Amino acid sequence: MRDDPQIIAIELTPRASVMIEAMRDIGYSFDSAVADIIDNSIAAGANEIKLRYGWEADLPWIAIIDNGEGMSRAQLLEALRPGSKDPRLEREKNDLGRFGLGLKTASFSQCRELTVLSCQASTLNVMRWDLDRVSETDRWEITELSAEESSSLPCESPNSSKGTTVLWRKLDRLELAGLGEMGHEAFNELMFSVRQHLSRIFHRFLAGEPGLRKISMTINGTAIEPYDPFAESNIATQKFPVEIVRFKDSQVTVQAFVLPHHSKITAKEYERLAGPEGYLRNQGFYIYRNRRLIIWGSWFRLARQEELTKLARIKIDIPNNLDNQWGIDVRKARANPPLIVRNRLKQIIEQIRTGAKRPYTLRGRVAIESGAVPVWVRKIHNEKIEYLINDEHPLIAELISNLQDTERSRLRQILRMFGQAFPAATFFSDYSNAPKQLESGQLDIEAMVSLATLLLQSNSQLDTTGAIALLGGMEPFNRYPEQLGVITKRAMAN
Repeated sequence: MRDDPQIIAIELTPRASVMIEAMRDIGYSFDSAVADIIDNSIAAGANEIKLRYGWEADLPWIAIIDNGEGMSRAQLLEALRPGSKDPRLEREKNDLGRFGLGLKTASFSQCRELTVLSCQASTLNVMRWDLDRVSETDRWEITELSAEESSSLPCESPNSSKGTTVLWRKLDRLELAGLGEMGHEAFNELMFSVRQHLSRIFHRFLAGEPGLRKISMTINGTAIEPYDPFAESNIATQKFPVEIVRFKDSQVTVQAFVLPHHSKITAKEYERLAGPEGYLRNQGFYIYRNRRLIIWGSWFRLARQEELTKLARIKIDIPNNLDNQWGIDVRKARANPPLIVRNRLKQIIEQIRTGAKRPYTLRGRVAIESGAVPVWVRKIHNEKIEYLINDEHPLIAELISNLQDTERSRLRQILRMFGQAFPAATFFSDYSNAPKQLESGQLDIEAMVSLATLLLQSNSQLDTTGAIALLGGMEPFNRYPEQLGVITKRAMAN
């Protein structure tokens, strides 16, 4: 046995085909893979990014075309080499990349043929990586295309002076070949999902903000509009002060928002803010790396997802020099706050959650403080909550007073049964998912006049002012203050 340590160098000669298949299974979704390519376009200084897609010989293709700086022949070769950047090295301040793998891993997660056309200083360079050829030769081989071969590609080339086009063909992971019209519809639906994803991921670039280059994105010529998950431009949105958390010579900024209650915005705006997953799934932290959204809809186990906090969304901005500390993965789809940041977030979160509950709790408190007699009452007994029809409401109380004792008891039992049979679970589900659909919509003035007539018959001594005051102090009349005068006058005329 040797007394001194010995280092033995082992030369690794991995089979190219095996390595390629491993690269394909990192876990990209189609829309996240497209977003990763767009990261490269933004890092290259592009302010115009076009997505084109179509079909060629019953197979779909997609291209991402930008007007960025482009690449020389040497730069393009380097970009196509796996692991072309050390993730431990300090990156440019605005670089959205991570491992130097995005172009390859994102592309090969979806397609078997990657072609890159890049123009720099008016010189076009075109290279292709075909996985079928790699499988046949078991060698890392890149094909350089001639100008004639490039002209036959289904997508357009980048700008004649600068820019890059990334073309995916042989989209085998989609399994759409041979499906005909059904395949076309499925691909269109997939691209609609891509549009929604990019609208959210890059919304700050699409909208533009101080210190950030505004970017135009289109899909087959139609502009992608930004989706702001915080509704910052809406005056009904609650905005909390910006918090600064200092960490390892860098700073993390935190700002919380509480979206408007559905009663303060239109039904269309409410549905748009809910997003594809709905409000409940979209509450929580929104992590931005260099202002590109990477994680959303998570509380990182610092709080629970609750109905009363579904309107709470918290923006957290981190720089790209904290990737290791935040555990950013190659897909930029995973992150976890460091301990110091988590401890600070715990101190902030209760204040935020209290504000998020206010749009709901205040609405209930206003109804009580206003003195309006409710149709339904909330009762707590032995720590159990129940909602009952209020038999002291003037309309019901008058009806009960006109009945015999036996009939009064029967009516009260029936009303209690109605209250206990209230479909709370169904109501909760409907209110959570589509609150606007539960609203009564337009006023049924004839029904209100009929109810007011019944009530005023036993209060015939009241003048118009007194009648309005009486009706305005109870549900449902207090919901229509502007029409209350008309309702009262018509009821008194009956």
